[in-house]
Amino acid sequence: MVRSAIALFHLLVAVPVAGWAQHVPADLARERDEYARWLATAPTSPHAAQALLPVGSGISLGADDADVVLPGVARGNITEKDGALSLERDGTRTPLVRGRLASLGGPYRVLAAGLPGRTVVTVFGAMRDAKTPTYFPYAADAALKVTLAPPAAERIVPLLGPDGTELRAAEAGTVSATWHGQPLRLTVRRLPGRTEDESELQVFFRDRTSARGSYDGGRFVELVPQPDGTFLLDFNRARNPFCAYSSVFPCPAPWPGNTLDAEVTAGERYERKQPTAPGT
Repeated sequence: MVRSAIALFHLLVAVPVAGWAQHVPADLARERDEYARWLATAPTSPHAAQALLPVGSGISLGADDADVVLPGVARGNITEKDGALSLERDGTRTPLVRGRLASLGGPYRVLAAGLPGRTVVTVFGAMRDAKTPTYFPYAADAALKVTLAPPAAERIVPLLGPDGTELRAAEAGTVSATWHGQPLRLTVRRLPGRTEDESELQVFFRDRTSARGSYDGGRFVELVPQPDGTFLLDFNRARNPFCAYSSVFPCPAPWPGNTLDAEVTAGERYERKQPTAPGT
């Protein structure tokens, strides 16, 4: 009787867990796994970020009195002239290509990004605190089919992307939907992709879970075009900006109108770090 009761208990406990896992679409599960691996292993992961600074009139790296101190790395200087970037060390000047990782020696690498004249460089080093992202339970009704309404006027706006670097985004319009009986209307912007020919339709939003289960500053979710001309707005794919992983990165400002009076309990969660007592 006891063994039967225990077996029944384990069966009842296991069923909801297995049932929840089966409801996560295979492509989304694969996407999350790949993102977790990237966060844990990529040299440009936010968990490997050491510093992010504007180039301005020039920044120094390496020595004890440098802007960015890197133990064991020879002193160098990064400068920008007419939009062209270079790293000078030991009398040798090496061009830096925007968006291309360059080695500084040891575990340290540097990545230049941002707009010419307002370039920032991110210095990466050894990985630290690479925790696996956590998510709200998958919600099938959070995958919304929407239509993109064009903007009242086409314009380019400067803003911070998910990685905390400044970029120029185009106003793409708005989408409207309903979430658990609450009307949603969200501004959509076209952000530059990884190459000059690529772009992404992104929504940066805050909701009533912000600072109460999701990241305080908000989350990004991509609008995916569908064959019939509509778009998929799937909040299960909402992700935190890099500032949620590392204080090295600045956080994007909330987009006007994209603060929702609704709890969007889907997508990536945020577990606030608990303060530790002195000496612990």
